[in-house]
Amino acid sequence: MFSTRYVLVFLAVAGTFVISFSQDTKQQAQEYLKVAELMREGSQADNDIREVLVIGANLDPENLTINFEAGRYHLMTIQKDLAVQYFMRVYEQDPNYRFHIEYLIGQSYQYGLQFDKAIEFYNRYKDRVNKRPNYQGRDKVDLATVDRNIQECENGKEFVSSPKNYSIVNISREINSEWDDYAPVLNAAEDEIIFTSRRKDGNMNQNVDTDNKPFEDIFISKKVNGVWQPAENIGPVVNSIYHDSNLAFSADGQTLFIYKTDNGGDIYYSERKPDGSWGVPVPLPGIINSSFEEKSITISPDEKTLYFSSNRPGGFGGLDLYKATLDSKGEWSSVKNLGPKINTSADDDGPFIDYDGKTLYFSSKGRKGMGGFDIYKSVFDEATNEWTEPENLGYPINTPDNDIFFVSTKDGKRAYYSSVREDGLGYDDIYMITIPDQPLAKKDPEPVSDQVEEKTKIPLRYIVSAVDAQSKEPVDARIRLEGLRDNIIVPSSTKQPGKVEFRISEAEAKDYRLSVESEGYMFVNQNVRIEGASDQDKEVTRTIELRKLQTGMVSILRNIYFDFNKATFKQESYNELNKLERMMQQNPGMKVEIAGHTDNIGTAAYNMALSQRRAEAVKDFLTKKGIDARRITAIGFGKTKPLASNDDEEEGRELNRRVEFKVISN
Repeated sequence: MFSTRYVLVFLAVAGTFVISFSQDTKQQAQEYLKVAELMREGSQADNDIREVLVIGANLDPENLTINFEAGRYHLMTIQKDLAVQYFMRVYEQDPNYRFHIEYLIGQSYQYGLQFDKAIEFYNRYKDRVNKRPNYQGRDKVDLATVDRNIQECENGKEFVSSPKNYSIVNISREINSEWDDYAPVLNAAEDEIIFTSRRKDGNMNQNVDTDNKPFEDIFISKKVNGVWQPAENIGPVVNSIYHDSNLAFSADGQTLFIYKTDNGGDIYYSERKPDGSWGVPVPLPGIINSSFEEKSITISPDEKTLYFSSNRPGGFGGLDLYKATLDSKGEWSSVKNLGPKINTSADDDGPFIDYDGKTLYFSSKGRKGMGGFDIYKSVFDEATNEWTEPENLGYPINTPDNDIFFVSTKDGKRAYYSSVREDGLGYDDIYMITIPDQPLAKKDPEPVSDQVEEKTKIPLRYIVSAVDAQSKEPVDARIRLEGLRDNIIVPSSTKQPGKVEFRISEAEAKDYRLSVESEGYMFVNQNVRIEGASDQDKEVTRTIELRKLQTGMVSILRNIYFDFNKATFKQESYNELNKLERMMQQNPGMKVEIAGHTDNIGTAAYNMALSQRRAEAVKDFLTKKGIDARRITAIGFGKTKPLASNDDEEEGRELNRRVEFKVISN
């Protein structure tokens, strides 16, 4: 076994750890558990620890400790819905392994939008508590929290059954990283973004905080010819070696408001100099900062009113939202709590005042939501001098995870915010929302009295079953359906293991991505077009045959796309790549070949080199995710193995431009 010092140094340099393939799988799993503990002691990132635990858990599904830890670390980091498979391994072997295991399973299902299953396990946990009312262990969750979770699931069912017409896309891989990226602020022209990141690369402090993550730093990116450039640290004048987070831009883009941990957490501002650089941050003048925490801020377009969050005494609980005005001396004064119409007994944070000066967006944990922070909208009514009842922006903007730091654009056609989503690169990512119908800041039009009420359309029932390709027997699989262009996940209900029903409420036909995954099988990722709701009750069934990962099995990775004549991935490739990485993690003993193929345009030598680079790009993606490079062989075949004619028919050439996956051993 490697020494502790070697393990920590190797992990710090390479980000992974390799255990001999010659060991028994149960021994390997135990070694991975030890490595995870060493990583904890060495303050390694939770994300990296999770990957080590996942490898070990998949080597030995009967090891209760490592499977429980793999589930727990999923809930602590990303892909929280995947925690359920590890918790269920434990629960099925020992339902009393931890007092709150049903609660954790419920959380996993809630994050995966499987609300009925979540409620089932939350109720199982409540039964456990009621049977042992005197239990006071550290793993006990109070029933008020469980009831809140159940209500969130009921809310979630309501929201996802009536999704809003938004398109949500990851803003850019040049901006987001595998770490937390959040709190975006943009100038009015939308060609400059400043945000907060806890990434390692470019951080002013290479050490980590108590949560094993790097300290917050402020980063900046500019858009050139419509493309975001690689984000850079805004520099040592603004950032320190401790936590620094941007909060807001002034309307003219010349003043940046910043959070620093000084004095319990205070708000500073920095002004842009004529040469474009930023001045030294100074505390806000006036009485906004206190000995308590002032965490986030937004400024009105006329720059005379600030809205900010604080946990100072006298509020309604947790963080509350406050308002301050600029006095004749140029100082912020007249601080007032926004009152119970806005604030709750839980945290209320992340305010943004829209360009109209009266529409306030903010996040809350205390209102009708799906879980974590949800984003809400309230409009100040000058006639009544009151805020309207906050409105949840609904699904898919809000999810069971944290959704916060919402900012809209000047024309109201787009918005940006921070969210944890399946297509993310790491923890929180920054997303762009496109609003096709109307700006979010506008109220819904009042109904016209002589309008004819449209007949309610009946959602289409789209039923997908997963079966073994050889035996045709049902396979318990993870089946998901999401919009191909807007990434909206379609709500589902499990009919039985390996059979899921989706309800399509869209008015028109739409393109979707159907994904089916199961341990021990090659995943399926298909683009499908599905008709919309109609006046009739319709049902469409689809059966997906899954192939076992056996030696010699070959599969085409149809949804990995490259830029023309390049070996760089297009954005739409990462869904397929992430599933490939997850399958490799679930089958730690499997060795594979990644083969690149091209069409016949170009010379044979050029195509051979291009196909090799593309195969190497897939391998590089997997190894950066922690897959042992010794398990992957990358090879390019150029145009030598066409699937179809390479004549002038584009369809044939497109089939030949592909990446193939082959199991060498398993």
